Amino acid sequence: MRTSFSPKNNPRVIIIQMLYGKFYNKDEELSFPKHRFKKFIKDIVSGTLERNDIILEELDKNLGDQFSLNKLDKLFQVILKSATYEFLYKPNSSINIIIKEYLIASNFFLDNSQIKYLNALLDNVAKKLRSSNA
Repeated sequence: MRTSFSPKNNPRVIIIQMLYGKFYNKDEELSFPKHRFKKFIKDIVSGTLERNDIILEELDKNLGDQFSLNKLDKLFQVILKSATYEFLYKPNSSINIIIKEYLIASNFFLDNSQIKYLNALLDNVAKKLRSSNA
């Protein structure tokens, strides 16, 4: 998958990095540098942090009993949380676009087998969330 701009400027790469830093280093200060998608980045990061409990509840409910979010890699957890925030609170965004953008961003962090697994997880969560909230 090719991106039209470098990975470090991809807004979802920045979102993943900021959330990872904040979730696993509580003392980290959030600062949003100048970026053409600054408002979008700030909205997703702030919303995901503010609604973390709701997002965790939805993930637990929609991923099933045999699946445990805590057993996943921390990076997977961050990506699932931010994507779930978008599925829940950005109804005008297409599921396919959200998933595609996170898969493109995950190329920066994960290998192909992990990306395929992430794709399956995101697809599963998205279908269940959007169908139950429709």
